[in-house]
Amino acid sequence: MSLRTLRISILVGVGALVGGNAHAQYAWDYGVHIGAANYLGEMGGTDQPRRDFVWDMKLSQSRWAVGAFARRKINRLISVNSGLMYLRIQGADELSTYRPRRGRNLNFRNDLFEWYLRPEFTIFQDNDLGGRGRYRLDFRLFGYAGIAAFYHNPKGQLNRQGEFYDLQPLNTELVDYSSIGMSVPVGIGFHFTQGRKHRFGMDLGWRTTFTDYLDDVSTTYKDPNLLPEGVGGLADQMADQSNFAYALDPTLPHPDNYGYYDSPGDSPKKENVRGDPTHNDSYLTLTFTYSYVLRGQSNFYRQRYNWMRGNKRVGRKSRAKF
Repeated sequence: MSLRTLRISILVGVGALVGGNAHAQYAWDYGVHIGAANYLGEMGGTDQPRRDFVWDMKLSQSRWAVGAFARRKINRLISVNSGLMYLRIQGADELSTYRPRRGRNLNFRNDLFEWYLRPEFTIFQDNDLGGRGRYRLDFRLFGYAGIAAFYHNPKGQLNRQGEFYDLQPLNTELVDYSSIGMSVPVGIGFHFTQGRKHRFGMDLGWRTTFTDYLDDVSTTYKDPNLLPEGVGGLADQMADQSNFAYALDPTLPHPDNYGYYDSPGDSPKKENVRGDPTHNDSYLTLTFTYSYVLRGQSNFYRQRYNWMRGNKRVGRKSRAKF
């Protein structure tokens, strides 16, 4: 995805958010996300090969997710939310109990900057929670599906020690993948509105991406002679770290099970499996949200929604006729 395409997507999203009926200014709220993020990819898991969705997730690797957003209510059932998120995902084979992964011994962390645009569809709403007739607290449950663009930069350590190295420039699988990607965020959330001004809620979202390189792992080990700096260089060391794991635990699969190696006899060299290219990487966020509601003062708002301010609607005065 090019930077030009990303700029166009953002402009379209902003236009969709702020465009339309000018009398809808009463429906805006602005807020923040604070919570955690995790990912599903080649690293993680328990005592089995890869499993889909959350069953292969390591909760201990959850890291922070923060952001800010603006939301506009279009009508009673639909709102549009656009925001920026800054989050970290990470994983390490060392934490898995599945021995082939432990023997592979790869690791990564990745800080993502995400912009999203999503319509929110009301599933359930109660404008007068408690039914006391005062409309001081309301509740809304909603689901959403949208689009998102993100910038990412995976990094890794040698045997999870010392300095973090940028992995994308090392070209560990001889794939020049982009630092800019797209995803499809889907999820569910809710919020309470207190005093018609303050909104407190929770948001659970899953992002399915169009890349398998959030963790820099996808296909097979490559000939180290073709990697930057060749055999023994940093790219070669980061691409195959099975020797570190075997040195600490000789009961793990031998390093010959990993890497680019010579076949017996006259057979050509082979590329061992390093990742799973049949599944793209994805990530999850769970955040608490707070937002402040802006209730505009347009003629439309005053005529239609004065009851929300506790004012009585007063009809036009006229001379009595008998």
